[in-house]
Amino acid sequence: MSDETLRLIEKTADDLFAAESAEARAALARGAWPERLWQTFADTGLAAAALPEEADGAGLAAGLAVLRAAGRHAAPLPVAETLIGRLLCHRAGVDAPSGLLTVCAPPSGAQAPQPAVREDGDSATLPRVPWARFASVLVAGAPGQGLAFVRPVDVVEGENLAHEPRDDVVVLGPPEGFASLPPAVDGFALMALARAAQLRGAMEQALAMSLTYAQERVQFGRPLARFQAIQHHLAEMAGEAAASGAAVDAAAQAGTPFAFAAAKARASQAAGTVARLAHQVHGAMGYTAEHDLHHWTRRLWAWRDEYGNEAHWWQVLGAEAARGGGAALWPAMVAAGGAASEGEGA
Repeated sequence: MSDETLRLIEKTADDLFAAESAEARAALARGAWPERLWQTFADTGLAAAALPEEADGAGLAAGLAVLRAAGRHAAPLPVAETLIGRLLCHRAGVDAPSGLLTVCAPPSGAQAPQPAVREDGDSATLPRVPWARFASVLVAGAPGQGLAFVRPVDVVEGENLAHEPRDDVVVLGPPEGFASLPPAVDGFALMALARAAQLRGAMEQALAMSLTYAQERVQFGRPLARFQAIQHHLAEMAGEAAASGAAVDAAAQAGTPFAFAAAKARASQAAGTVARLAHQVHGAMGYTAEHDLHHWTRRLWAWRDEYGNEAHWWQVLGAEAARGGGAALWPAMVAAGGAASEGEGA
C-alpha cells in the first residue's frame, strides 16, 4: 500500500470523526447509540480497513491510521473492536458476523486464564467487555484457543474513566459458532496495538489543544507560550507523542509480537505524561467539565491500562529478551527497526 493511499484513508476517517464525534458523544452520554456515525463509518468501508488487500481491506497500517484518527477526535464508537474483530475472523478463516462486533481477548502466555467460553461450555461471565450492551460479542481466546461467537444473555452495564461502555456479560450455553485461530495470532496483543494507535491520536489532540491554549491565553502581559516552563511542557508532550507514534508505525511494519509489545508499552507510558502536562498547561480551566480537554485526557488515562499497561508490556519484553539471551536482544531490536525502515523507504 502506498503512502498516498494511507494518507487518503486517514484523511477520510479524520473528516468523518471531526464532523460527527461531538454530537455522537452527546448522544452516548444520554445512553443512545450514535447510529449515524456508526452507519457512515460502516458504509465508507473504514470498518474493514485493517483487513489485507485480498480481503477488500488495506492492511494493518491502514487500520492503525483509522484508529489514530478515532483517538484524535475521541470518536465514541468501538472502532478498535470492529477493526480487530474483523481481522481475527479473517485470520480464523471465517466471515465476520453481521452487525456490531466487540472483542473480549484475555492475555496470552503465563497470565492467560482458562478460556471463558468453550465449544461445549455451559455458562460464563465475561468481565468489562467493551460496548457489549450494543453488540453481539466476538470472544477471542488466547493463542490456540480459537474464537467463540456468542450473544449476551444478561449485561451488567459499566464504564471506564472515559465513560465508554465496559460491561459484564453473562453467556449461557455453548457459543453460536466456534473457529480455530492460528497459534501465532494473539487477539490480546492486537487489541493492545489498537489501543496504542488510539492513544497516539489522543495525545496528538491533547498537544494541539495545549499549544492553542498556550498561544491564546495571556498572563502578566504575554502569552503562556512565551514562558519557559510552558515551553518545556509542550516540548516534552511533543516528544512523548512523537516517540509513541514511531513505535506504532514500527509495529505496523514489523508485524511481530515484540513490536506490538513495544508500541503499547511506549504509548501507555507516554499517555500519563501527556495527560498530566496538558492539564498543567491549561491550569484550572482544563479541569472543568465545560472544557473539552477531559474528553481526551480521560481516554488517555483509561486506554493506557486497557489490554495491558506499560508495566505489563515491559515485563513481556523483558521476558522475551531473557528467553533469547543477551546476545539475541540487539538482533531482535534491529530486525524490528529494520522492517520499519524498509517500509518507510518503499
